[in-house]
Amino acid sequence: MRSNLFTAESQPVLSEQRWAKQNDQAIRVGLGPDILATKGAMTSYRGQLAFHHEKSGGMAKLAKKIVTSEDVSLMRVSGQGEVWFGQDAGYVYTIDLENEGVSLNVRNLLAFDATLAWDIKRIKGAGIMAGNGLFNTTVTGSGTVAVSVVGKPVLFDCSAAPVAVDPNATVLWSSHLTPSINNSMNMSSALRGGSGEAIQYVFHGPGFVLVQAYEWKPVEEESKGGGIIGNALDLFS
Repeated sequence: MRSNLFTAESQPVLSEQRWAKQNDQAIRVGLGPDILATKGAMTSYRGQLAFHHEKSGGMAKLAKKIVTSEDVSLMRVSGQGEVWFGQDAGYVYTIDLENEGVSLNVRNLLAFDATLAWDIKRIKGAGIMAGNGLFNTTVTGSGTVAVSVVGKPVLFDCSAAPVAVDPNATVLWSSHLTPSINNSMNMSSALRGGSGEAIQYVFHGPGFVLVQAYEWKPVEEESKGGGIIGNALDLFS
């Protein structure tokens, strides 16, 4: 049989590194130590591996998931072998944390070392505004995080000047940054149907924010984030 598939580029990547890119849109992870991955991100594996639902890890974290509808559905991968991850043909990038953290949109998350800690955080200053993007998932500690980005991303250094970004296009940012919320909607704009860009995150300070060339569609939420519920989440923050 002959095919241009039968090339080294199409074969499983050979690497002694734990995290190794298979290509622009897939990553291979070697086990040993456990990893946590979003459900549905695994595409293939070799070896003796087990996949188990990862519990939320405490009542406070479970309450955040319920109240915010932040769909952090994780599986623990353990055993000996190698596993491949990819999602919707997105471009894969890895971030090596060294006692640091990132705040990210869970829909961009692929996998991370199980030694890292994760939590759901409310964006400070969101007030009574409800909507997609006002809650993010933080991953902190020392280890590797893999994300999938729709289209080629843009990385902004926020230390030079303030950077305003659309929450639905924001992939991740340095966790020590606290974005302010800019609401550009006014009565005249609202009466005309709005611009579709009414709310932005504004970042300023030493750190970075990563933005993809795609806006996630807002999740329809009836009970998330505003008023009493939004204020109650401050108890968990």
